[in-house]
Amino acid sequence: MTDDTGHTRVGIDIGGTFTDLVTVIDGAVGVDKVPSTPAAPDRAVVDGLEQLYDRGDLAYTDVDFLAHGTTVATNAVLEEEWAETALVTTKGFEDALEIGRQARPAVYDFGAEKPTPVVSRDRRFGVPERLDERGRVETPLDEAVVRELADHLADSDVESVAIVLLFAFENDAHERRVAELLAEAGVDVDVSLSSEVLAEIREYERTLTTALNASLKPIMNRYIGTLEASLDERIEPSLQIMQSNGGIITADSAREQPVNTLLSGPAAGVQGATHLASLTGVEDVITMDMGGTSCDVSLVEGGEPLVSTDVEIGEYPVHVPMIDIHTVGAGGGSIAWIDDGGALRVGPRSAGATPGPICYGRGGTQPTITDAHLMLGRIDPTAFVSDTLETDRDDVAAAFERELADPLGVSPREAAQGVLDVANANMERALRVVSVERGYDPRDFGLVAFGGAGPLHAATLAAELGVPRVIVPRTAGVLSALGLLISDVLYDFSTSRVRRWDDLAPETLAAEFQAFTERGSERLADEGLSADRMQFEPSVDLRYIGQSFELQVPVPGGDLDAAAMATIAERFHERHRQHYGHAYEDEPIELVTIRLRARGLVDAPDLTPDLAEGDPADAVTTTRTVTFDGTDHETSVYDRTRLAPGTSFPGPAVVEGVESTVVVPPTQSVTVDDHGSLLVEVDG
Repeated sequence: MTDDTGHTRVGIDIGGTFTDLVTVIDGAVGVDKVPSTPAAPDRAVVDGLEQLYDRGDLAYTDVDFLAHGTTVATNAVLEEEWAETALVTTKGFEDALEIGRQARPAVYDFGAEKPTPVVSRDRRFGVPERLDERGRVETPLDEAVVRELADHLADSDVESVAIVLLFAFENDAHERRVAELLAEAGVDVDVSLSSEVLAEIREYERTLTTALNASLKPIMNRYIGTLEASLDERIEPSLQIMQSNGGIITADSAREQPVNTLLSGPAAGVQGATHLASLTGVEDVITMDMGGTSCDVSLVEGGEPLVSTDVEIGEYPVHVPMIDIHTVGAGGGSIAWIDDGGALRVGPRSAGATPGPICYGRGGTQPTITDAHLMLGRIDPTAFVSDTLETDRDDVAAAFERELADPLGVSPREAAQGVLDVANANMERALRVVSVERGYDPRDFGLVAFGGAGPLHAATLAAELGVPRVIVPRTAGVLSALGLLISDVLYDFSTSRVRRWDDLAPETLAAEFQAFTERGSERLADEGLSADRMQFEPSVDLRYIGQSFELQVPVPGGDLDAAAMATIAERFHERHRQHYGHAYEDEPIELVTIRLRARGLVDAPDLTPDLAEGDPADAVTTTRTVTFDGTDHETSVYDRTRLAPGTSFPGPAVVEGVESTVVVPPTQSVTVDDHGSLLVEVDG
């Protein structure tokens, strides 16, 4: 271990196959990977830190910042392994959680099943009370019924309680009183109030989000508690957690609202991709994060990731602000298989971290996307994390022949090409969802490829979509971990106030924003941020009267007066036209929800690396035969660490880095920028 003291920032992101670590030590960026430990995710975090420490690459006493992207909440939802939870709601609304939306998972399938309710029917309790749509009391809260319920819950095995009362976003007094009565009766469990978790309209979404938060609190408490206990033995600074909205929060805040961490890891990747793309001068990009189990895609406009409050995690629509990420089951470990109809399928099942793809030499027997790349000469697994992998190429070829080629009546190499074609088709559809289906033309964007497998596919996908340039950051394989170190502190506040826009006084809206600003200032100050490091970003959700859904519109800076209100209305018409192709400028507008984002600015580390000098020919390590679209090409293989800034070379090419491999098809070309990113010009 080094004796030098300094400043060290550490970002750790847990993926399906590997856990990635990025360190910034006095400005120098280091990357590392360790196998993930799905049964105990915190173990991989500690393993990674110990690996760095044992090699002398990290001094625990120098660490002054540690951020973590976690999949604990996500996995709990996807696997339906949440805590025993009770729901207290307005009498008559006990079944809103199960009735759900009018939309059905499969309209014409009479056997289709809705998702499992987060809270079972025997744990959903209605209490007499009623507020009207402006929060005025119509029926007082029946405290005797609540006390009786509290006695029942105190004697049960319930670990958490969600309290969701009608119109609590207008008036939270009844919800808070229910919580007080439960505490007075000795119900010593986690409690989530809808007025704190999601103070917005729509009973199903508000109830579901609050119930999910409640069901995840004990799980996140246990995970963070175990992890913090291990970290406290080594590192002094408090743990920071990545949120789904692209911002960092304290571990204590994540314990209170774990529902805000459901896209923790993917959100960090988008933040990292946005920052690295901006260093190349590109602010409009589509991000593509392909790891071992899935591919996450998102869109960034003007240097800001698009944020949505209507994102589905598994089968559950969660309405907290999240970076708008679309996920498909296509990762390097996705298993290729033949369905009952004899068609080639890829994913969503994955070989994961254990046993992993066949070429990892850990006992895998089913062909994966990574194995297909090996079959076609695109990767050499011994070129990355070589100390943990022992590849038997004959085993890979035999598996492709047995599992795919023979049933399809093709050669193993043709089967491998088919696997990549199917995987690319799945990912291309995902890229169209976040671009074309949102009203954006992919030809106006760059494509940032990262994750261990993203750079293997990005150039081909960009050509299919007409994207002119692919950006592959130097730290592409660990970009989510790097994103943790450059993300701001973010807190989102919201409340629904359904009012006709023409009837709303500017000072009324300004007062709501001022209240949020005061709360945000307090939160950010608690995290040591000075006033000059704080920014506040107000917005409103608007719709035409009679519409079911709304669009988020930014509020201009300065005084909120009649002119500003008119500007907001015009922005809504423009956004509606972009999303739906039309606008009704003579129709009345309705305010639905008021929002404010409190941002604590964080200084990003200097990511300018010490790069090699010389001619690109000096970086060529070998040549090998690589198959592109069924045709073999003799292809140069480059060592990425030996590529100098400003150098260019044509495809076909394979560029091997420490944690990712970039494949450049024929007719395309590559330039290395000053930050070590590879810029692939799709039209050559």
